[in-house]
Amino acid sequence: MALLKKLGVSERRACGHVQISRSLLRYNSVRQASGELQERIQELARKNPRRGYKYIAELLQREGRTVNRKRVHRMWKLMKLQVPRRKRKKRIVTGASVPRKAERPNHVWTWDFTYDTTADGRTLKCLTVIDEFTRFALAIRTARRLPAGGVIAVLERLVAEHGAPLYLRSDNGPEFIARKLKTWLGNRGIQTHYIDPGSPWQNGFGESFNGKFRDECLNMEVYYSEAEAQVVHEQWRQHYNTQRLHSSLKYKTPVEFKAAWEQQHLGARPPNPRDLAPGDHPVRAEKRPSIKPGRTVWSPATALGSLPSVALSSAQEMESIATVK
Repeated sequence: MALLKKLGVSERRACGHVQISRSLLRYNSVRQASGELQERIQELARKNPRRGYKYIAELLQREGRTVNRKRVHRMWKLMKLQVPRRKRKKRIVTGASVPRKAERPNHVWTWDFTYDTTADGRTLKCLTVIDEFTRFALAIRTARRLPAGGVIAVLERLVAEHGAPLYLRSDNGPEFIARKLKTWLGNRGIQTHYIDPGSPWQNGFGESFNGKFRDECLNMEVYYSEAEAQVVHEQWRQHYNTQRLHSSLKYKTPVEFKAAWEQQHLGARPPNPRDLAPGDHPVRAEKRPSIKPGRTVWSPATALGSLPSVALSSAQEMESIATVK
């Protein structure tokens, strides 16, 4: 083309000779340089070692880069960044769905324990509590020992901050079936839902969260004390809620998903069955739990009045645990 132009041939005639369009001749590529993009992909892969190319592509698009998943996938394979797949265990499939499926925020909470160790081999016990509907991680409480009294102290803080859920889903662990805990939940109108023995799929949200917690935090860290572990776990919880994108939430964070749901349903949120009068019967509302004579009825005012503040510090939590014991 340059030679034809030097000979005085017009652009239109020159394009006709070489059989290309004039728009193609004038096209200037806006594609990003592969080297710079590869460096950014590698940097994001180091920060998110257990995430795949789809997640990285979503992060790149959030940064304002015009790149699609296909190109990221090609570079991902070229740089051999594939995440090793874990071998899945064979499970007995019954076809049963998850009972008491969450339909709104604060409808169903799920909680469970997971374990780790410090560098000296001593055990760490981690209590995880999440909201099933929004996937919001409400708490990760880490301690050497966490009996029923410690579990109650964590619940008191969460109820004061977020309000009481209608159901608590858990397995049949000794901390969850303790008489002291059942009494505390009954006094506050919180119903329990225990999964069937040997049926972890009935607590899929809790099992999924614990798997991510172990994969992205516990397996990546070495702890030298209980206090260090609690700080690291709290930092990961904040990252999980505010920065970690969830494919099941259409690549939103739990905070973004919750805010979008509240904005969409503001003014049309279904009433809490525990707050209804005996004659009120809303659509799809669960039965109001009965309260035995002599028991005190819980209210947000009494819950807040029994706590020194909405957010308890670690020292105040330990005092609450000692008081409950």
